[in-house]
Amino acid sequence: MQIELASFSCKGGRDYNEDSIRFLEHDGVCVVVVSDGLGAHGGGHIASSVTSDYLAAAFFENPRIDPDYVKQIFNDANTRVLNEQKPDQKMKSTGVALFIANSTAIWGHAGDSRLYYFYNKQLTKRTLDHSVSQMAVFSGEIKEDELRHHEDRNRVLRAFGGDKQIKAEVSPMLSFTSGFHAFLLCTDGFWEYVIENEMEHDLLKCNTPNEWLLKMVLRISKRAPDNNDNFSAAAAFIAVD
Repeated sequence: MQIELASFSCKGGRDYNEDSIRFLEHDGVCVVVVSDGLGAHGGGHIASSVTSDYLAAAFFENPRIDPDYVKQIFNDANTRVLNEQKPDQKMKSTGVALFIANSTAIWGHAGDSRLYYFYNKQLTKRTLDHSVSQMAVFSGEIKEDELRHHEDRNRVLRAFGGDKQIKAEVSPMLSFTSGFHAFLLCTDGFWEYVIENEMEHDLLKCNTPNEWLLKMVLRISKRAPDNNDNFSAAAAFIAVD
């Protein structure tokens, strides 16, 4: 099994970047984390950094592909963000993480940072946002293709630094079969301007994860307004014989 990783992060039209990306890989063990600090609460950059640092270090130190374990380290990261908070600085962050060990993957998320999974360059799965707009899709108030521009899209329902228990959503375990696997982890400032069929289209043309990210970043640069949010993403290519 061969693993290639790449990342990209930009402050967009904001004064500073509150997103954080961490990835570690060695001998078939891999962790990728993308977190998005919630700027309106103050200290978003601290919350996203604490989240990403802890999830990456905890899994790499003890790589277990187990849903209960993933929920545990998400809750532990949440506790660390809560401990950083001050009365006038209720810092929060969304987050999504991919964990790989023993030719098996699992992922978890809280908020509206997303993971997309592609098998043989076709989109197979994606996480569903913990947001007011995603709930509007579930209830039939809006259609899926209206979510990106819904007025409540930025109102997230789960975040690190929110409740005492974060209630992370964790995927089933995925055993890697022969073929090509690709993962995209990204903040809302990224996926808002790149739709899913474009992710597939660009993936088909790319041989490296860095090349894939740059093609999508080019789309964002042409579409995003001057005051666009921070946008960040990490990509993993996994080839299995």
